[in-house]
Amino acid sequence: MKQKVLILHGWGGSDYPHWQSWLAGEIAKEYGTVSFPLLDNPHFPNKNRQMRQVKTLLKEFKPDTVICHSLANIIWFHLCEEGEIEAVKRVLLVCPPSSNCDIKTIKQFFPYQAPKNLYASEALLVTSTTDPYLTQEEASTLAKELDIEMKVLKDAGHISADSGYGVWDWVLAWVRKYK
Repeated sequence: MKQKVLILHGWGGSDYPHWQSWLAGEIAKEYGTVSFPLLDNPHFPNKNRQMRQVKTLLKEFKPDTVICHSLANIIWFHLCEEGEIEAVKRVLLVCPPSSNCDIKTIKQFFPYQAPKNLYASEALLVTSTTDPYLTQEEASTLAKELDIEMKVLKDAGHISADSGYGVWDWVLAWVRKYK
């Protein structure tokens, strides 16, 4: 693999057996360059601290590809709106929560605006028909607002370890398609 991949987890982290931790291991096994950091205080996140941390990671690691899951998408959206990051080649947005999310612990991240610029040459939104945090109607609206393609998985929940996504061959194949 000739790319640098930054994997950003959502609320609470994405430790084993989550697909993000599996993916980080698979990339490393193929001698790829991967960064899968634990974001600051993942169970009780602070928007400003996590945004600063991700900006530092982007500046120092200089990834080609960024893969976001859940709340990490919202951090990415806020960073894009702020406009102080360098563009990457690809961004994969997996299961962002609804802009109207009202979970008390993470309420400071919401609402959000779909950014006009995703700071990526290529972007893909991946959602599920049964995601408890984003309806398919909201997902379709978000894809249109972002002006990107959307891949919809049937009955995949929040696309996490709890919904059976530890090993996720599709995402590894997507990473390998880097040009």
